[in-house]
Amino acid sequence: MNTNQESVSIPLPQLGLIAVFVTALVTSQVTASKVIGIELPVSLPFVESMILVPAAAFAYAVTFFASDCYAELYGREDATRLVNVAFAMNFVLLGLVWLAIEAPIFANSPVGQSAFSDVLGSSTGIVVGSMLAYLVSQNLDVVTFHWLRDRTDGRLLWVRNLGSTLTSQAIDTVIFITVAFIVFQGMPLGDALGLIVGQYLIKLGVALFDTPFVYAVVGFVRRRGRSPSPAVGD
Repeated sequence: MNTNQESVSIPLPQLGLIAVFVTALVTSQVTASKVIGIELPVSLPFVESMILVPAAAFAYAVTFFASDCYAELYGREDATRLVNVAFAMNFVLLGLVWLAIEAPIFANSPVGQSAFSDVLGSSTGIVVGSMLAYLVSQNLDVVTFHWLRDRTDGRLLWVRNLGSTLTSQAIDTVIFITVAFIVFQGMPLGDALGLIVGQYLIKLGVALFDTPFVYAVVGFVRRRGRSPSPAVGD
């Protein structure tokens, strides 16, 4: 009997991007309960002088950085697979967190049951809103990225990085705030618009900041010949 088996090896850079994507996604789920207030030097429409944004926004923005690098290096099909497998893993995360919350607590536990539940337990609206926003926006990001890549003949990486991220992040923000706060919590439209504008401003800043790092990662991997996607001058 032939016992030889073919082994499938995933290149280290590809594995690294998968790890960054999943780590950022999980981090965004467990940090969603904290709201950050960022003071502005000037007053802006809807947000006035302070931006309110979930702490998860920063980690979640990293998922778009990782998926854009991944899409550029390994193609649309692999990037779509990454996004959808990670979506399924969200349910595993939710199940494990629920199990940890519902498990009986030791009387002398250093963290009380109420505090533990408050931090890790998300409301139904937050869960539904975040999952729906993720499924739509991350797939849109991959599609838009490759649409822009085709339209620019593979050039101008910064255009497809910013174009896909800012488009998909706008959709993500609108879906999440609408579902989680307007539909489930009955938040007034004016307050919801403030959250939408504030979160999008943060995501815009992160997208502008990460563009040089997208170039750095893509260039690093391609110089070592570890990407099946050919390089084109930008």
